[in-house]
Amino acid sequence: MAAGETQVYAKVNSKLKGRRTPSLLDPLLGLGFPAHTALKALAATGRKTAEEAADWLHRHCNDPSLDDPIPQEYALFLCPTGSLLEKLEEFWRESKRQCTKNRAHEVFPHITLCDFFTCEDQKVECLYEALKRAGDRLLGSFPSVVPLVLHSSISYLGFFVSDSSADVIREFAMMFATEAAVLAGRRPQPVAHAGPGVSQWKVTPLCLGLCSPHLDTEDCTVKPCTKQLHLTLAHKFYPHHQRTLEQLARALHPGHSCQWTAALYSRDMRFVHYQTLRALFQYRPQNVDELTLTPGDYIFVDPTQQDEASEGWVIGVSQRTGCRGFLPENYTERTRECDTWVKHRTYTFSLAVDLNSRKDGDASSRRNGELRPPQRPRSVGSAQALQATIRRKSVLVVRHGERVDQVFGKSWLQQCATPDGKYYRPDLNFPCSLPRRSSGIKDFESDPPLSSCGVFQSRMAGEALRDSGIHVTSVFTSPALRCVQTAKHILEELKLEKKLKIRVEPGIFEWTKWEAGKTTPTLMTLEELKEASFDVCTEYWPAFPLASLMPAESYDEYVDRCAVSVEHIVSSCPQDVGVTLIVGHGSALDSCVRPLLGLPPRDSSDFAQLVRKIPSLGMCFCEENKEGGKWELAAPPVKTLTHGSNSAFNWRNWIPGN
Repeated sequence: MAAGETQVYAKVNSKLKGRRTPSLLDPLLGLGFPAHTALKALAATGRKTAEEAADWLHRHCNDPSLDDPIPQEYALFLCPTGSLLEKLEEFWRESKRQCTKNRAHEVFPHITLCDFFTCEDQKVECLYEALKRAGDRLLGSFPSVVPLVLHSSISYLGFFVSDSSADVIREFAMMFATEAAVLAGRRPQPVAHAGPGVSQWKVTPLCLGLCSPHLDTEDCTVKPCTKQLHLTLAHKFYPHHQRTLEQLARALHPGHSCQWTAALYSRDMRFVHYQTLRALFQYRPQNVDELTLTPGDYIFVDPTQQDEASEGWVIGVSQRTGCRGFLPENYTERTRECDTWVKHRTYTFSLAVDLNSRKDGDASSRRNGELRPPQRPRSVGSAQALQATIRRKSVLVVRHGERVDQVFGKSWLQQCATPDGKYYRPDLNFPCSLPRRSSGIKDFESDPPLSSCGVFQSRMAGEALRDSGIHVTSVFTSPALRCVQTAKHILEELKLEKKLKIRVEPGIFEWTKWEAGKTTPTLMTLEELKEASFDVCTEYWPAFPLASLMPAESYDEYVDRCAVSVEHIVSSCPQDVGVTLIVGHGSALDSCVRPLLGLPPRDSSDFAQLVRKIPSLGMCFCEENKEGGKWELAAPPVKTLTHGSNSAFNWRNWIPGN
């Protein structure tokens, strides 16, 4: 650590003494954690619950920086929600597809109110109270519609906020900064230059740390934005893409009313200029200087500090553990820098366009662990109409990802098994590891796992579902391992893996006539799945127990089984509003959907021809029409996934003479 940084940390550490203990801190102190590390954990997890902070501390037990008093950086953004957010996110996706990635894709749609500043861990609650006070004072004067005017230049495209609305929003940002200063026991000082309609105040140090890459504890400020307020659509793009981006932006029509939410985020200031990678596959270290990777982990990588890394490897720091080490780069993908930010609290200004947004971030609508009272809607009738639209039951049927025997054939198990029955990975598209089964590795032959590409497909579909904004309330899956794996990876991308348990329904298993052999495949039990870290529900009573599956059943028996199972699934969650996710086989997109729509089974020969054409992660989406009491087929919330094949390569064939 540099001498200058050591002095900064010493100054910050000296101010940790004698502070009042927040209520969330008590359980952590009772577990024996030191106060300064407990406060750091609370700040790093958004001060949601003591349990999350304790989990963070356990994961960071080997973090070399755990005892360093390094504060988080905080920023205040004004974020759109509802239909405007959906249109902006669609613009994000389409602009990335047509014009490649630009700097705007690194962050979600927002208007910056206060740029990043640092705050001591024990003073974070002052920011929460400041946000509430400033919001309460401006709630009555906040504009019901924020006019946005499109502006374009050679390297920037975005919406500018019109002057009248911008003045009110800037005043809110100024009030937040002033309230934060008052709550921290500091006095505001005059600002030399401020925009029209903005109070002439600047906030003296509420927090210690930095507002720039330079460490400076003497002049850290919470500085509200006084420049032209803007919502960036594209930044630092290729000049020849400007016309295409403008055409996409003109189709947005942002003049509709929108619920705007002020959101307080934080980030780890040490990794501001690093690249952010997300782990796609599990990796177990082969050497002591390597990182453990779990799918979904975020890794911070400094591109300028990779001299020690071999080709194909990088040196990074795990956000999950705080540890530094080597990792295989092809196990990861680049992701947005804001994916690692932590949302602390929000303040909503107007009628919700999406009622589910009231639940965002758990802590976003809570303060000190208690729910805020909801804002009173301006129009009860419009709110009721909106609720009727949102409270619509839907069913999304998804085929599993690519299975390993789909690529390497029925003899795939012989290619990856040692003479003593152990598994090894002969190709990168083989899974990194196999879960333990009571009867050994041989049962994977009839119940194959996903390939590595299948895992990637599942995660990509889950990410797209999350971006679409759908609200998944329950998950059912076939007992086949590939289906359970697909459901798990989709839930992880939806950030629901800790909220929803996977309910295994044997009734939607594949048509057993298509399974090889005279007996049904030996599938993993719920106990084996739980041991393999699949969060399955052991309390769910399926329509068809696993033992009831009959080998070589007739087509009529199969479609009847699926019809009964789907009816049982829908009736198992009668109060759920939102989307019921069913992960099954390609055949499920026909045999599970047609009964919902009230259609008879199709001819078995037509059925077989249809199923062969259904790709990995193929989807069918049904919505319930309450007025007619029927289900209707609708467009899936995400688009299809299409990709080409990649044949095997033997480097020996390229040696001259061989």
